[in-house]
Amino acid sequence: MEDPIQLKEEGNKYFQANEYEKAVQSYTQAIKLNKDKALQAVLYRNRAACFLKKEEYAKAASDASRAIDINASDIKALYRRSQALEKLGKLDQAFKDAQKCATIEPRNKNFQEALRRLGANIQEKLRVQFSTDSRVQKMFEILLDENSEKDKREKAANNLIVLGREEAGAERIFQNNGVSLLLQLIETKNAELILAAVRTLSGMCTGHKARATAILHYLGIDNICMWMSVDNEEISLAVCNLLQTITDCLLGQGTEEHHGKEEAVVLDTKKDLRMITMRLLDMLVSKKVSGQGRDRALNLLNKNIPRKDLKDHDNSRTIFVIDNGLKKILKVVGQIPEMPDCLPLTENTQLTASVLLNKLYDDLRCDPERDNYRGICEEYIKSKIDPQDMDKTLHAIQMVSGVLQGPFDLGNKLLSMKGVMEMMVALCGSEREIDQLVSVEALIHATTKLSRATFIISNGVALLKEIYKKTKNEKIKIRALVGLCKLGSAGGTDYGLRQFAEGSTEKLAKQCRKWLCNTSIDARTRKWAVEGLAYLTLDADVKDDFVEDEPALQAMFELAKTSDKTILYSVASALVNCTNSYDTKELVPELVQLAKFSKQHVPEEHPKDKKDFVVKRVKRLLKAGIVSALACMVKADSAILTDQSKELISRVFLALCEDPKDRGTIVAQGGGKALIPLAVEGTEVGKIKASHALAKIAAISNPDMAFPGERVYEVVRPLVSLLNTERDGLQNYEALLGLTNFSGRSDKLRMKIVKERALPDIENYMFENHDQLRQAATECMCNLVVNKEVQERFVADGNDRLKLVVLLCGEDDEKVQVAAAGALAMLTAAQKRLCSKMTEVTTQWLEILQRLCLHDNMEVQHRGLVIAFNLISADKELAKKLVETELLEILTYIGKQEDDPKKQHIINVARDCLTRCMDYGLIKPLSRA
Repeated sequence: MEDPIQLKEEGNKYFQANEYEKAVQSYTQAIKLNKDKALQAVLYRNRAACFLKKEEYAKAASDASRAIDINASDIKALYRRSQALEKLGKLDQAFKDAQKCATIEPRNKNFQEALRRLGANIQEKLRVQFSTDSRVQKMFEILLDENSEKDKREKAANNLIVLGREEAGAERIFQNNGVSLLLQLIETKNAELILAAVRTLSGMCTGHKARATAILHYLGIDNICMWMSVDNEEISLAVCNLLQTITDCLLGQGTEEHHGKEEAVVLDTKKDLRMITMRLLDMLVSKKVSGQGRDRALNLLNKNIPRKDLKDHDNSRTIFVIDNGLKKILKVVGQIPEMPDCLPLTENTQLTASVLLNKLYDDLRCDPERDNYRGICEEYIKSKIDPQDMDKTLHAIQMVSGVLQGPFDLGNKLLSMKGVMEMMVALCGSEREIDQLVSVEALIHATTKLSRATFIISNGVALLKEIYKKTKNEKIKIRALVGLCKLGSAGGTDYGLRQFAEGSTEKLAKQCRKWLCNTSIDARTRKWAVEGLAYLTLDADVKDDFVEDEPALQAMFELAKTSDKTILYSVASALVNCTNSYDTKELVPELVQLAKFSKQHVPEEHPKDKKDFVVKRVKRLLKAGIVSALACMVKADSAILTDQSKELISRVFLALCEDPKDRGTIVAQGGGKALIPLAVEGTEVGKIKASHALAKIAAISNPDMAFPGERVYEVVRPLVSLLNTERDGLQNYEALLGLTNFSGRSDKLRMKIVKERALPDIENYMFENHDQLRQAATECMCNLVVNKEVQERFVADGNDRLKLVVLLCGEDDEKVQVAAAGALAMLTAAQKRLCSKMTEVTTQWLEILQRLCLHDNMEVQHRGLVIAFNLISADKELAKKLVETELLEILTYIGKQEDDPKKQHIINVARDCLTRCMDYGLIKPLSRA
């Protein structure tokens, strides 16, 4: 067993060497082994000193308190606790400890200075507190006085919002009856005052569970839901954000801050969360709720109910919603806007509900849970099918249609329910236009799978053609056309699996483009034209015609920028098809021959899907303004922007970034900014594609222009995520180029790269056999070694980092040599310890150094001579060792050369080396020839 006194001495040595973590470990071990109370107090106060140096103030205060519990007059422990409490903002307690120190040692200047400083800080805090209280009071007086000037009211409202976001300000508002006054502002019915009050409340709730809970109970969830239901988009959104902030606090998410004994005050939050969930579900089916309000409720459920991480086994929130609200969600998807009894909806409501159905279904963990979900759906839909009441049956078909847009597998099972498919086909032949409208839409959603499409081709094509020819209603006509488009594209990109006769798909596409450009038709109907093109653009002839039709492209981009977000997936799908950014399987020639021999179908590529045609299409799309449309689509704050939609947008961006000449245009139109959220959230494939697009931009762009301000730091993580053996070589290479570019900009960026733990990955690529990857990684490291923390890692014992750089200097690849020699030159200049270490890591060091100093490439030669100068300057013994080798002849040969502007910098470094050797007295002055 180790001796506590020895461990204490060891800890003291570590502390003096600034190795605070090792010191903490030694003191902690000693505390565990020690039985002596006096020594225990010393160990605790010493560990408190370490925690102060590490800026872990709560731990420092705790350890100092333990030392004081053993010895109440331990002056060092008292002073350390005072320092820690001051840093934690507990000025009153810090002042008391400093007072005790000054009483024990009245002449100690440090204690007297601490007392003066703390006294002044306490006075300032009280002054601010009292002035904040009076400011808060004044603001409310201005806001609640109807006779106040408009400018004064606006200024007071903005000041209140800012104050609510600061912890001290939020607490003062809360303590001074502020929530009651904010409620009065909301009750004024003045939109500006309501917005100011709601935004102030959001700031007050952020990161403070106790306050958020108190505000929720004071305002009442019924009131919050009522305000969110109003038909005012700004107010509805602001209240939605307030409820999201409260929910984040209750779930323990977001920027949670610690506020003393808060955890002891707050009761179990599950009850509050269930209450919020129940009210949101009630909002879905209430006629009093506006379409905006219904969308907000659906978005909140989408965001907060399903698990964020499937590794978390608790899906109780999802089960609760299925048991208590699945029928309510189904009622929303079953609404028919053209019917008089329809709930207030926006163009996004029903698709948002379908997305929620899908997320809930995906969040289920086992077959019994999925069977229960299906059982509720089947029972509810069966209760709506009534051959005697066509309106009721129509709602059932609309529900199936809605489920098909959500959990597709479940939708397929519902289609196979007795009478559903037959009813859909029968309604297509109905005389009523509303029946045709709903049933055609349902048929479209039912034909997503090739097998079902084949069934409908044999049963429903004739019906759709009949409807298309006979109906005079444009809404039905366009839907029938989309049905035909979808059936016509059921073979995908396979040229040999065309469902319709040659030229039919082009005719359908032409009609879709015509409708798309017709602004006299309502946007909801034109949206279906985009839906049709999303299927038809799988055909290369259609893609080519579409990108040549600039008015049609412009019309689609304008639709993508509207408030109707249901169009996002269709637009993204059409663009993925036009840019050929979907995944394709590489065909093995031997297997193709084998398939032909056995008379199996072999997928065929359309001639217009070859690279030249794709490049032309990308150029046309860029010219038409695709980037601004995609950037607008990414901003959609809606559950309809699903991870799948994000993946499609990421694919398109990557295809657009292929040509380096286009990347400046993409950045100028907001592409760089739009890619950052895509690289952070979404499917794994989508995040990789977006990260790769960012890497392409980062590799050749000026980071300050491509990602201005703080945005550049957000790009580092996506780039680092590509440094992975599971990614392909091009992704690794372009990510390294991007990081090299970034690491050359500022030390703050270098620090960010280090914090993202990129160094081990970059080092791994320096070992790569692939020349370009090894070169890119070495260049990146060359830029990173300017950072002090990176230098420390080279200095640390037990690693081969320096050896690797030295050996890379001896590589045959000139570009690798330039980068490695640059890194070594900077390391040896910054850290003298590395100069002697360099001579120990490999026996080849001298040979490599001599080769660098004689290199034909002047850049390599200059760096080699700088390394030699650093070694000579570092230590006389090291300089003596170098003088005794052939390096002296090399330096003399270069130093004696005539002045030459082209290589003067090289000659000067060689002469500096010789001068330093003369200063040491190792060589005598030479007269130059």
